[in-house]
Amino acid sequence: MNQITMHQMKQFKNEITRFMMIYKFALDAIETKIEILKEEFQFLHEYNPIEHTKSRLKSPESILKKLYRKGCELSFSSIRENIKDIAGLRITCSFISDIYLIRDMLKKQTDLTIIEEKDYIKRPKPNGYQSLHLLVLVPVFMSDGEERVCIEIQIRTIAMDFWASLEHKIYYKYNQAVPSRLLEELKEAASSASALDRQMERLHKEIEVLKEEQADFAERHRIIINNQEFDLPPALLGLLDGSMDKPKE
Repeated sequence: MNQITMHQMKQFKNEITRFMMIYKFALDAIETKIEILKEEFQFLHEYNPIEHTKSRLKSPESILKKLYRKGCELSFSSIRENIKDIAGLRITCSFISDIYLIRDMLKKQTDLTIIEEKDYIKRPKPNGYQSLHLLVLVPVFMSDGEERVCIEIQIRTIAMDFWASLEHKIYYKYNQAVPSRLLEELKEAASSASALDRQMERLHKEIEVLKEEQADFAERHRIIINNQEFDLPPALLGLLDGSMDKPKE
């Protein structure tokens, strides 16, 4: 009897380990994709929309607690069906436009399937929370076949992440009703963070326009001869301008 019990326990532990490993491998795969995008922007573009990333994997205890709260059946298939945030990745960006740029890049990855999108930026939560949430199916190839694993991806700006992190710390292990006055202040703080995002986005766009104009000006005041670049001296430019203005005889 003890031998059967030990065998069952070992088999069950193997199943749990395999179950958790699949989610870890899916997280590794999506992080590799994000790292490739970061390196591409670093080497081929002048601007990188990804500031940093952070991943997390729920513990078996946290998974069971959430399953019990939902009142769901205790089985691996039930966990897969009802808990979509076992593995999570948070991507932090500089600007709001970066969020949608990264989302669009992920959509172009043919092996990924976005099964749900929640835009809490266009429609913030009642407490002021803002972020873009994606549920993404990631293929994981194990020795006995392919598994499609659900990963939750949150994409937010630095300001949004700052607010959400502090809001979590304020509420951490606080199980009582929060006074309405504090809720209103937190919502006002979220509005301030959103206003800062919009202002920084506008400044970013204006600077980009100025950079393009400056690059265009430099291009027009430079010549290339035999693969060598030469700046045109201001005096020569003045002479050219004068000759261009001089009427032809």
